[in-house]
Amino acid sequence: MTFAAIVVAAGSGSRAGGDKQWRPLGGRPVVRWSVEALLKAGAEEVIVVVAADGLDRAAEALGGLEGWRAVAGGAERADSVRAGLAELTGVADRPVLVHDAARPLLSADVIARLLEALPGADGAIAALPVSDTLKRGADRIEGTVDRSGLWRAQTPQAFRADRLIAAYAVRPEGSAPTDEAAVVERDGGVVRLVQGDPRLMKLTYPEDFAMAEALIPRQTRVGQGFDAHRWGPGEEVWLCGVSIPHDQTLIGHSDADAGLHALTDAVLGAMGDGDIGDHFPPTDPKWKGAASEQFLIHAVERLTARGGRLVNVDVTLICERPKVKPHREAMRERLAEILHLPRDAVSVKATTMERMGFTGREEGLAASALATIELPA
Repeated sequence: MTFAAIVVAAGSGSRAGGDKQWRPLGGRPVVRWSVEALLKAGAEEVIVVVAADGLDRAAEALGGLEGWRAVAGGAERADSVRAGLAELTGVADRPVLVHDAARPLLSADVIARLLEALPGADGAIAALPVSDTLKRGADRIEGTVDRSGLWRAQTPQAFRADRLIAAYAVRPEGSAPTDEAAVVERDGGVVRLVQGDPRLMKLTYPEDFAMAEALIPRQTRVGQGFDAHRWGPGEEVWLCGVSIPHDQTLIGHSDADAGLHALTDAVLGAMGDGDIGDHFPPTDPKWKGAASEQFLIHAVERLTARGGRLVNVDVTLICERPKVKPHREAMRERLAEILHLPRDAVSVKATTMERMGFTGREEGLAASALATIELPA
């Protein structure tokens, strides 16, 4: 069944700290979650209703998507929905889904249930039965409310476009409906209930974002990195962000911290985001002598921008000298600080090659690293 959609994103979101529709969730702006879900489910057009000063922000948040356009809304929700309805094209009785941008975790199953329930009715809404005991009162209980037959209304809410427009046309001035079902009900319409989704929570308060992040399906990935540098004249060596006095130093374009280089490649590899040379070419004089921790910070920032998080890291240093064990806890502490990880999520180990190979002959030092990450699925 073909359908259109209106995504209401014109509110101030003051209880959530402001501008909640533009805030990142799982690496994407909140509003983008709903628009992507509706387009993927087959919406022919999606009208995104924003505040008058939000048109540019909508273009930025929804960049790269096709099949949507933005329109300025009004002071009240009803005004914004009517602005969205006025922007619709297509046949008059085409189904239209009205959805709150503040409910980002919209599934195709909910959309399908709404469209299946709409024939023979004036509307259909997603809802959940009330399962908690309800109490009436202020600072003390004044009564218990019978919860049988009570539902928690969600969005999207589905209607024939012409039926919803007609209901809004006769809405009494001064009324402030909190959803479209109330407008159609008041006009004598029949609105069906379909099973909603507990994950379709509304982002109302700041703490709701942490809950929504926890509900996003995620995939676990592991990346591997390896790096090696030769020894040269010097008085110190940088390993895993720690300076160690030594009778030689590692030669490289930056500070040649092989541990951080391997770990940077491990994080980038887990994301499928190239390698350290792609992001910091050794031919660029800008990075000559640079502190390698900025390479690792850059990789983690790219992970965070995609809604991902680092779970743990494991670095192995391969050398005959210097002895790593006396400095291992300082390295773990430094990596935990750079990566914003608890120390028990950071491992640093060392081994020798029993005098074999280039590290055994003390021609150079090598490092390998593993990084475990989580990304939105």
